[in-house]
Amino acid sequence: MALQRAPHTPFSPTDAPASLMRHISEHISEVDVSSIEVNGTNLYYELRGAGPTVLFISGATGDAGHWTEVGEVLADEYSVLTYDRRANSRSPRPENWDAAPLDEQADDAAELLTALGVAPVVAYGNSGGATILTSLALRHPSLLRGAIFHEPPYLAVTSAADEVTATLQRLIDEGMAKGGPRMATELFLRWVGGDETFESLDPELRDRMLGNGEVLFGLEFAGAMAYLPAPEQLAEVKLPCVVASGIDNRDPSSTHHWFYEASKWLADALHAPLVETPGAHVPQATHARPLAETLRPILGKLAASPQVGY
Repeated sequence: MALQRAPHTPFSPTDAPASLMRHISEHISEVDVSSIEVNGTNLYYELRGAGPTVLFISGATGDAGHWTEVGEVLADEYSVLTYDRRANSRSPRPENWDAAPLDEQADDAAELLTALGVAPVVAYGNSGGATILTSLALRHPSLLRGAIFHEPPYLAVTSAADEVTATLQRLIDEGMAKGGPRMATELFLRWVGGDETFESLDPELRDRMLGNGEVLFGLEFAGAMAYLPAPEQLAEVKLPCVVASGIDNRDPSSTHHWFYEASKWLADALHAPLVETPGAHVPQATHARPLAETLRPILGKLAASPQVGY
């Protein structure tokens, strides 16, 4: 199903400067919205823009809507593929599905790319999406031209492991006691992104996110936080990689400096550059346009990389 984002009047490219053309193209980009059966599940996905394909993988709550604004900005130069992860939002929960191994999430992404015929792509994963991308890069590298890992939650390698573990357990327990998975998800999102960010979310997106709490805490969370690739595995990755972390998390006194530590660990293990993005852990929600423009040249370099043979 194709949805036109805004009506427009045809005109010649010579009628407007390049800057205006880019602005207009952002607002008239078509979005193909559909679902597809892959890997034993039905995945909702959105594909917008034209050019080299970039896949965005969401972390907690797994919704394609996290990337709408970023995708609209990049759609003038890239085909942007986003999807609701298995059993999240508009991707229905498979029958008798009662475990969420992280490698299965990576396999879902791999089969989505294969079924749509868009591989190899550049992929960007945020938070838990970066751990899924790690598995994808390790197990399906031929489907990728490059990978960008934004603040993977590799808590075990940081200096705050015990403190953060205790804080998360307290938040989840408090939320479950007060209002079940929805409240636990709200408290988690407020902790990881801030109250202002939570309140500013699109209401429909926020409602879907809260509705994913049962899957998040009942099936996904423990496995996602426990996932940690071995340094020797990462050292074997030949794929061009970039690791990213929010500039607001660089300061050791910041609440979520541990994300910066985890990012630095991964960058060192991959022998990859560490780049800073605007904001903190969820720049797609707080600094969508600056994030997109920060990524634009990085995506261009990765998309032009030769496909690595394995």
